[in-house]
Amino acid sequence: MFDNMTRLHELTVIVYAFSVLLYFFDFIHHNRKANRVAFWLLAFVWILQTAFLFFYMMKTGRFPVLTIFEGLYFYAWVLVTLSLGINRLLRVDFIVFFTNILGFIVMVIHTFAPVQYGSSIIGKRLVSELLLIHITMAILSYAAFSISFVFSLLYLIQYDLLKKKQWGKRLMRLADLKKLENLSYILAVIGVPMLMLSLILGMQWALLKVPGMSWYDSKVVGSFIVLTAYSIYLYLPIGRNLTGKSLALWNIGSFLIVLINFFLIGQLSSFHFWYS
Repeated sequence: MFDNMTRLHELTVIVYAFSVLLYFFDFIHHNRKANRVAFWLLAFVWILQTAFLFFYMMKTGRFPVLTIFEGLYFYAWVLVTLSLGINRLLRVDFIVFFTNILGFIVMVIHTFAPVQYGSSIIGKRLVSELLLIHITMAILSYAAFSISFVFSLLYLIQYDLLKKKQWGKRLMRLADLKKLENLSYILAVIGVPMLMLSLILGMQWALLKVPGMSWYDSKVVGSFIVLTAYSIYLYLPIGRNLTGKSLALWNIGSFLIVLINFFLIGQLSSFHFWYS
């Protein structure tokens, strides 16, 4: 089964690469045929990823989020799922392309990591429903922040095109600024309470399982910084009437904190020792 899972994973990465390349070709040359082929390739990637997750759960007997490698794969799967859903429901051009540049980078990191499929002994020992819910909700909140970031990025691209009065096909295919801003904000509204609940569940689990844990751990502090940054982002339009480019830049800055917290601060954590 291990060899079959490895082949399945390699095929997924190859198909994913072709899909992203075709989306890039469409972005540069406005080729609708390339866009359609890329979409169906991405749908096939989703099927392969889902099959991989199913086989992995069959092999390990648990939900795959307890190590950094499992978390990265699940995060990439969520990004593909959300981008396909948003593209079908809202018809926002280029959202799939920009989201899956991020998703493909995560897949490449996962593929070339030293350990891909093995989970640590301590990871198996720490399995609990509370821990699974905590990690899953954190990853889902990060996925919501990722899509929100993409909408803000598209907002800045559209803003720049309008400012330069470049009335081309790319401008026409992007949604209007208000729609991009609203979608970005809505996804942050979804992500913030999910992250808050994840932190509450994580602290509850730590009190039960890790007595004497330091609350000044880098990962704990970093997660609360992320929550604070996005809470301020939600407050700015209401409390300060901040909108437009400045709000989009704040959202992009907040997502950079997410990346720092996930990839850098998490490696310095002594509390999240099982998640590495």
